[in-house]
Amino acid sequence: MRRLIPAVLLIAMVGVLLGPGTGLWASNSAEAPKEDTAVTDSHESAVDATADEQAAHGSSDEASHSGHSSPVTPVLLGLVIILVAAKIGGELAERFDQPAVLGELVAGVVIGNLALLGISSLDFLSTNEGIAILAEIGVILLLFEVGLESKVSEMLSCGASSLLVAVLGVVAPFFLGWGVSAWFLPDEDLLVHLFIGATLCATSVGITARVLTDLGKVTTRESKIILGAAVIDDVLGLVILAIVSGVISAANTGGTLASMDVLLIVLKAAGFLVGAILLGGWLSPRLFRVFSRLQIRGLLLTLSLSFCFLLAYLANVIELAPIVGAFAAGLILEDAHYKDFLERGDHQLEELIHPITTFLVPVFFVLMGIKVDLSTFGEKGVLGFAALLSVAAIIGKMLCAFGVLEKGLDRISVAVGMVPRGEVGLIFAGIGASLVLHGRPVISSAIFSAVVIMVIVTTLMTPPVLKITLARGERKKAG
Repeated sequence: MRRLIPAVLLIAMVGVLLGPGTGLWASNSAEAPKEDTAVTDSHESAVDATADEQAAHGSSDEASHSGHSSPVTPVLLGLVIILVAAKIGGELAERFDQPAVLGELVAGVVIGNLALLGISSLDFLSTNEGIAILAEIGVILLLFEVGLESKVSEMLSCGASSLLVAVLGVVAPFFLGWGVSAWFLPDEDLLVHLFIGATLCATSVGITARVLTDLGKVTTRESKIILGAAVIDDVLGLVILAIVSGVISAANTGGTLASMDVLLIVLKAAGFLVGAILLGGWLSPRLFRVFSRLQIRGLLLTLSLSFCFLLAYLANVIELAPIVGAFAAGLILEDAHYKDFLERGDHQLEELIHPITTFLVPVFFVLMGIKVDLSTFGEKGVLGFAALLSVAAIIGKMLCAFGVLEKGLDRISVAVGMVPRGEVGLIFAGIGASLVLHGRPVISSAIFSAVVIMVIVTTLMTPPVLKITLARGERKKAG
């Protein structure tokens, strides 16, 4: 704990220096609207700069030496605060045997609600366009990394059990979440209920994989079913996300989607994933073989990132979430595709990508925490809705036990391993908060806070419960 004291003091000093009425961005943050104003601000900056040049030569010289003149200045300070807070939160979480992502999320919640204590100068963290872009890139790289760690062959090897577990793990939570939302929020639009149902579909493969690794159970049949089903869950969840987002986009333009339109979105998402895997699987090893003849350093990392960003861009072009393309890029790239780079001494791609994700991914999770407004917890029904949503999320995944067809396997452990929503649930919620329906965010601040509570509950419960069920399963098999 002594090691954390200097870092805590650093954040406290920053908070004091940027206290209400003083500090670098005190005047700006107090007046900043909650909506995204990047385009307006850039236009106003350009107009102001032109006026200054016309008014006096000296004014532009003074502005060039001012910290306010550079849009990167608040981004730099924001990164200092976010990264330090993320590491403190991650450290504390891991000391309590919890995933670092929870600590990063809680750190963001603390920073985002300092205004309740009279410190409003850090509000710029939630509205700064530069920080938001870095967070978005972090999410794209996170899904790319998840794809790299997932193998299509392993998904297929688990057979019918993994597929059935995955289907149940998507369908049941989706309809339960939809039902809870429709019952608890009767005045909300149908599309809001659909999106809330979609946030319950995903499974955090990373959290479950870590628990299984720590227990030395990764090679068991139950573990393979869990990991295979979790990856399939992500794919199906992304397809559902594409469908719901398409329906919302159509509603915003005054139209509606017929059944054929929905089918088209499904085919588009599935076609993109399958086509990318097949075409990319054929093309990528040939491209990597050609480029491996070049001796320039960092080429493997550059090519891989370019491939990831290209597929993310193409996914967005066909009106899918960029994370779909990033995930597909990770699935495509395998060690065999860049073996020429490995033979000449390059590191594994996962090792090259990890330092970048270590830097950017926490920015996303802290930013998600910052967007949680604790004042909404005082609103009528928010905590009750969060509790019901958490129950629906847990029950929905526990029904996965019925998908394990093989006899003698620990069905309960498989179901528990599917419970955590973790980073994927937050990604879905973040997308919902960014989508607009009839002039309002699909996921309001109160609903977003409830979804975050659900994510925290499901993520917190999984490691200890999974350890208990696995130990019970071992005793049962031994007896």
